[in-house]
Amino acid sequence: MSVTSRRRFAAIALASVAVLASATACGDDSSSGSDGGKVNLVVDVFGDQGFGYEELYKQYESEHPNVKIQERGKGLGLGDYNTRLTQQITAGAGAGDVVALEEGTIVQFFAQADKFVNLADHGANDLKGNFLPWKWEGGLTPDGKVLGLGTDVGGMAVCYRSDLFKAAGLPTDREQVGALWPTWDEFIAQGQKFVAADKKHKFVDSATNFYNIVLMQKAGEGTGYTYFDKSNKLTVGENPDVRAAFELTTKMTAAGLSNNLKSFSNEWNAGFKNGSFATIGCPAWMTGVIKGQAGDAATGKWDVAKAPGNGGNWGGSWLAVPKSSKHQKEAAELAKFLTSAKSQTEAFKKVGNLPSSPQALEDPAVLAATNDYFSGAPIGKIFAAGAKELKPVYLGPKNQAVRDAVENALRSVEQGKAADAAWQDAVKNGEAAGK
Repeated sequence: MSVTSRRRFAAIALASVAVLASATACGDDSSSGSDGGKVNLVVDVFGDQGFGYEELYKQYESEHPNVKIQERGKGLGLGDYNTRLTQQITAGAGAGDVVALEEGTIVQFFAQADKFVNLADHGANDLKGNFLPWKWEGGLTPDGKVLGLGTDVGGMAVCYRSDLFKAAGLPTDREQVGALWPTWDEFIAQGQKFVAADKKHKFVDSATNFYNIVLMQKAGEGTGYTYFDKSNKLTVGENPDVRAAFELTTKMTAAGLSNNLKSFSNEWNAGFKNGSFATIGCPAWMTGVIKGQAGDAATGKWDVAKAPGNGGNWGGSWLAVPKSSKHQKEAAELAKFLTSAKSQTEAFKKVGNLPSSPQALEDPAVLAATNDYFSGAPIGKIFAAGAKELKPVYLGPKNQAVRDAVENALRSVEQGKAADAAWQDAVKNGEAAGK
């Protein structure tokens, strides 16, 4: 998920404390549950809005009276969550019975697959058709074990402030807006028109956000990977898709379109409240973030249009079961329930997380879904179309660390550094981070 929400609420020191606390909070129940004894299951998630499972937990508990579910991590940023989970998995203690693994970090756990339950041993292979092919494959280890079952996918669109577009003399109808930018170069051209007419607001929140969207599109249509090839060789400076996305992003910055905000920072959050930018790269889960940060005062000011190019994805997760769980069988059954087509549809209705199940993507409740906050936009139709167009992209074991290094280089351009020098920094620091 992503989401994906990568807001960093806690320092690493706090994450370390959480490891110790959670080590005593999870797995203390000595009953196996297989004989009808009471079973306490802990589900670890992350992000501002969580995964939208609250009502699903209640349903599962009512259908399984011996099971009690506790969720942890809602409101915790991905970085701190992943640091904590990595420590827990390495230690073999403290992790939840069911844990969320995000798209940019799941590959790093392949090397520790022996510390996770192979969900194929609990009938997961029979569920293969319940997931988009690329999503199913993303949860498999190189030797074919089912490490995780897919939750959501990001999908991709552009969310925009229709009131700011109107004031700048641009169309506001979502179909017309999407037609403005069939390509990213056209997107930049429209942004130049916007900033020429509006001296108070910027066109985009952050150049780095759009960089990641462009990179995933170009990699899907090109090499099929980003910073690591499929043999896990570092390719930061060699991959033409990375270079092309970097150059397009610095072009966006040079045109004066970016508000220079770091995603999920306090300043970025304030940007929503203040209405300081007009567009944002918008996977499905971002709609919940925007509503949460912009608040009720912005109801009806936001809308959703097709993103430039074809398809795209940002975020999405899998649910896995660590072997440290005292209730592996019960945890696997819960993971299967939470990732079913019906449950994915319910999570979409709750928080906007786009299903990775093709059956759920065809569900009338998804396809016909509109969002009143976003001017009645047909979000189900828009995001489902983007998800089906997506071509899979391989992300290596240290993807997040390399991505952070490249994003830091892009932010230095926003602060005035020459693009060529920033590219050299991206390659040098990215390769160092990926070793």
